[in-house]
Amino acid sequence: MKKPKLTVVGAGIGAVDLLTLQGKKALESADVVLYDALVNPALLDWAAPDAVKCFVGKRRGYKAYSQDDINEIIVEYAENCGHVVRLKGGDPFIFGRGREEMLYAAAHGLETAYVAGISSAIAAAGSIGIPMTYRSVSRSFWVMTATTELNELSPEIELAANIAAKVDMTFVILMGLRRLQEIIALFKATGKGNLPIALVENATLANQQVIISTVDAILSRSEVALLNAPAVIVLGEVVRYHTMEQVIESLGMVQLERG
Repeated sequence: MKKPKLTVVGAGIGAVDLLTLQGKKALESADVVLYDALVNPALLDWAAPDAVKCFVGKRRGYKAYSQDDINEIIVEYAENCGHVVRLKGGDPFIFGRGREEMLYAAAHGLETAYVAGISSAIAAAGSIGIPMTYRSVSRSFWVMTATTELNELSPEIELAANIAAKVDMTFVILMGLRRLQEIIALFKATGKGNLPIALVENATLANQQVIISTVDAILSRSEVALLNAPAVIVLGEVVRYHTMEQVIESLGMVQLERG
């Protein structure tokens, strides 16, 4: 009888090769893999051929299982099969409820472990050249989710819009594409119409889509209507640094012409 164990693994932002080596080792040793909707399916190939692979993902408007169901499934599989890997998109401790699942499993006698993943909160912007911080431009960043547990717009977004009017920092909003109009309205109300904004869909994947604009102009871009979740919203002066030309200008460098 194998020892019941849960390992909560961050699958990373999207591209298969962004999974950590520790995450890969966990998958290779799994007897069961419970994976989410945002996980790249190709990662399942790293699990043993005889490992159970079960989709338990949740997306807006659809849930394969409730969170309570998932908690119980983890324990049941661990007690009957051994090592359960809970594979979650991004990092499981950033809006991923990974710690909740670990605590539930531990309360039922399971050994637990956590493997960090590359989060879209940072890497989505980074994948297109946007840093979270940049000297003399942004000294800090704030990551937030767009909605509350009651599916209302998060009050943090209005607070972020007010802060943006006073200090230069970077704001990253996850799961906010369908609330974009409300978000834009709040930033406009604080006089930040010229603030750069980036929308990044399916970051690091072949079907990645990127829209760069300003708060005032973003909703007039026809491409916005074509975007689908998952998408990350980034607001701040750092968005201007997605091009090498802007970086060169900011550093006072001269770009050499290629012969």
